[in-house]
Amino acid sequence: MSHAVETHELGRDFGPRAALSGVTLSVRAGEMFALLGPNGSGKTTLFRILSTLLAPTSGSARVGGFDVVRDAIRVREHLGVVFQSPALDPQLTVVENLRCAGQLYGLRGAKFEERILDATKALDVAERLGNGVKTLSGGLQRRVEIAKSMLPRPRLLLLDEPSTGLDPAAREGLRLALEKLRSESAVTIVMTTHLLDEAERCDRVAVLHRGRLVACDASSALRAQLGSDVAVLSGADPAALAAKVRADFGWPAEVRAGRVRVEVPHDPGGAARLVSAIGGTADTISVGRPTLEDVFFKLTGESWNTEEGA
Repeated sequence: MSHAVETHELGRDFGPRAALSGVTLSVRAGEMFALLGPNGSGKTTLFRILSTLLAPTSGSARVGGFDVVRDAIRVREHLGVVFQSPALDPQLTVVENLRCAGQLYGLRGAKFEERILDATKALDVAERLGNGVKTLSGGLQRRVEIAKSMLPRPRLLLLDEPSTGLDPAAREGLRLALEKLRSESAVTIVMTTHLLDEAERCDRVAVLHRGRLVACDASSALRAQLGSDVAVLSGADPAALAAKVRADFGWPAEVRAGRVRVEVPHDPGGAARLVSAIGGTADTISVGRPTLEDVFFKLTGESWNTEEGA
C-alpha cells in the first residue's frame, strides 16, 4: 500500500474549541514523518486519533487502509505506539518488561524470544536485556520502549514527542536507532515533535498551527520558499532598522522579539550588501540559512514560542 496514513478534512472539537480543523494529509509507506507544532497546535490530538484513542468529530483517518473508527481493531494490528509518558516498570529488568508486554500481545515461546532479540538489536539495546530499567539513562529507556512497541512487528510506529527530556547526545543516539529500525524493519515512523531540529531530520514535515495544517513538505522545500538567507539585526530602535531595510532594499523585514528579521532574496551578494549598508546602524548582525522556525513565522506571523495551551 502506497500510503501508511491518510486523513481527509479531519477535525476534532472539544466543546466550543476546535483542536483540529480540516486536516488533510498522507504519509507514504516507509517514510519518517514529523507532525510539528508548538503546544496547542493539535499534533497530540491527531496522534490520539491515529492511535484509535480518540474519535474525530468530522472527516476521516485511515491507517494501513483501515478507518480508525469503523476498523479500529484492524488499525491496532498495524500499530506500534510509544507515548510521551514512560511506560516501563523501573523495578524490572529490560527483558522482564519486554516479556510482560509480549504476553499482552499474546506472544509466547521461542519465536517470541526471537522477536525480543530482533527488536532490541534493532534499537541497539540487546546487551542491556539483563539490566534493571532504573539503571538505564533516559535515552536507553526510550529505546527500550520503542523496542517494546516493535514486538508485534507493526507496519506503522507512532511516537509522541520521543526526544522530550533527552540531552543532545541521547537525542542523536535515538535518531540513529530510528533510522536503523526503519531501514531494517521497513516500518513507517510518524512522530509528533515541537523540536525543530528533530523535524528537520525527517523525510517530510507537517506543520500544524492552531489545529490547522499550514504546510506539508520536505524541510528543504519548506525552507526554499524563503530567501536564500535570513539576517537578524539588533539595535536600539528595531522598528527604525526594519523601516530602513524595507526602504533601502525593498526586502521583507519584521520586528520579532526585539530584533529585526530580514529575508534576503536569492542573490549571492545580497547579505554582503545588507551588512555593508546597515552595519553602522545595527549593534549586531547575524546571517544564516532559513530554518523551520523562519518558515513557521512566515506562514503564521507568530514566533515559535508564542503559542499557549497543551
